[in-house]
Amino acid sequence: MDTDHGDGAPTHTPSATDPNTTRVVALMNQKGGVGKTTTTVNLAAALAEAGHETLVIDLDPQAHATLHLGVDPSSIEQSVYDLLTGDAASLADARVPVAERLSIVPAETDLAAAETELAAADRRQHRLADALANLPDPKPAFVLLDCPPSLGLLTLNALTSADEVLMPMQAHFLALQGIGKLLETVRLVKQQLNARLTVAGVVLCMHDKQATHTQEVVADIVDFFEAQRDADVPWSRARVLDPPIRRNIKLAECPSFGQTIFQYAPWAPGAADYRALAEAFLAPATSPEADAGPAADAEPAAPEVHVANQPPAETPSA
Repeated sequence: MDTDHGDGAPTHTPSATDPNTTRVVALMNQKGGVGKTTTTVNLAAALAEAGHETLVIDLDPQAHATLHLGVDPSSIEQSVYDLLTGDAASLADARVPVAERLSIVPAETDLAAAETELAAADRRQHRLADALANLPDPKPAFVLLDCPPSLGLLTLNALTSADEVLMPMQAHFLALQGIGKLLETVRLVKQQLNARLTVAGVVLCMHDKQATHTQEVVADIVDFFEAQRDADVPWSRARVLDPPIRRNIKLAECPSFGQTIFQYAPWAPGAADYRALAEAFLAPATSPEADAGPAADAEPAAPEVHVANQPPAETPSA
């Protein structure tokens, strides 16, 4: 059902059962090199392989998702830059089909100037949301937004447009430090710009499940999310999606060929992991474990403060 937040931007509530709705998912992490673009592209390809029309929107001026899907940024006529600045007539003009049920709105280097050019523009935070209000046919079941590794205006446009956020990350201590900033950004956007925004969860990338440090970090993330089940925060239903994406050289190689893992090495462990990740992403977020919630006397605000401002490893015992 469409709603309006009072800012004039049409919004929608995604439904797992309504084929006419579109789930808009922002994949974000302000730290580079954590597998964000790899996850955007290959999760999109897995969803398309599973029969879902899927659109990737590359919001990163580096254009890595564009290159990963075999599109040369120098050869395109319309890009996400044109979409945000109003030079593209519609999203359909900028969309480039790349595989069956999979397309992309590509990025180009001019996108780096968009933040400056839009700084004083009307509805600068809603440009992408306005474009997504008129999705072209075939209407995608999923729109995946590959955000830049920063929390600027491009990422803000993504969050204002999205229904949910996925955070690809490596299970390292320093990566945990960034989660608090990301969650706080999501909370502020939900309060001020996009009331429907939620955090779907974390995708673990380049994962080494045998490492003790990795196990400890994952346990911290799981415990934090579990402690938030009854809290009035956008991540109260967030989860660590299973399976984690294992280190796989084929995942590192396929972008240089402009292919997804399913085109380049469909038999590789990376392909198996992203297929399973797509199944987990499509599954309902609720579970008996998730519904258990924290203890009745738990303070819901405390974990949020600890994750944002203290070493996350201390959060469970705080």
